[in-house]
Amino acid sequence: MNAGTLPPPPPPPPSGGQPAANPATSQVKVERPWWKKKRFVIPGALVVLLIVAAAFSSPEEDEVETGVAGQDSSAEQEPDQNTSSDQESEGDAAEQEAPATTTTVAEAATTTTSTTTTTASPYTFEQQQAIGSAEDYLRFTSFSRSGLIGQLEYEGFSTADATVAVDAVAPDWFAQAAASAEDYLDFSAFSRSGLIGQLEFEGFSTAEAEFGVDSLDADWFEQAVLSAASYLEFSSFSRSGLIGQLEYEGFTRAEATFGADAFFG
Repeated sequence: MNAGTLPPPPPPPPSGGQPAANPATSQVKVERPWWKKKRFVIPGALVVLLIVAAAFSSPEEDEVETGVAGQDSSAEQEPDQNTSSDQESEGDAAEQEAPATTTTVAEAATTTTSTTTTTASPYTFEQQQAIGSAEDYLRFTSFSRSGLIGQLEYEGFSTADATVAVDAVAPDWFAQAAASAEDYLDFSAFSRSGLIGQLEFEGFSTAEAEFGVDSLDADWFEQAVLSAASYLEFSSFSRSGLIGQLEYEGFTRAEATFGADAFFG
């Protein structure tokens, strides 16, 4: 080598900037423990981190999910509850309104009926008063048709109004005859023919009077005895005279004899 010539530069170091291995030592390779190797440490660390993160985040997420589920359930139930409440409110309102409607209809019907009755009455005011008076008389005693008309005329009603009133009341005159016959027998003794005559005098027809007397089924022999007792109470009679008086009152010969013999034996 010449003195003026520079020696060649040394070879560059291997990539990575590390000095070349010593041939003497490169033959021996030291193995590290497995827990120090990166391919085990890094994945293991990630697993541990995931476990820790899951442990801390699970309760919160569960609560969030539970809360969301509860809200969803409440949201689903609220429309049903609101709908049910609305339906109940509507039902209550309908029940409260129904009586008012019914009452209104009933009042309207009553008003209409009252108006119709007042407007459609075929009787004058005077006739209506006569009708009321006739009904009052029939509540206290019995009358024949002609007898009741006469009583209303006596009270001051015209014959026309009295007749209209009696015919408007129109009681059962046969029943009135029976009631009148019973009233007479309560105060005095009568023969059958005598009582029929009395009812005819009161204005009943012969048919009405006979019906009234026969409806009583009276014991005419007993009536003869009672009549004889009345005569003897006010006057003196012979047996034959008393029998004759009883026959005059309408008793049969057998009834009159029975009544007189009750005292003359």
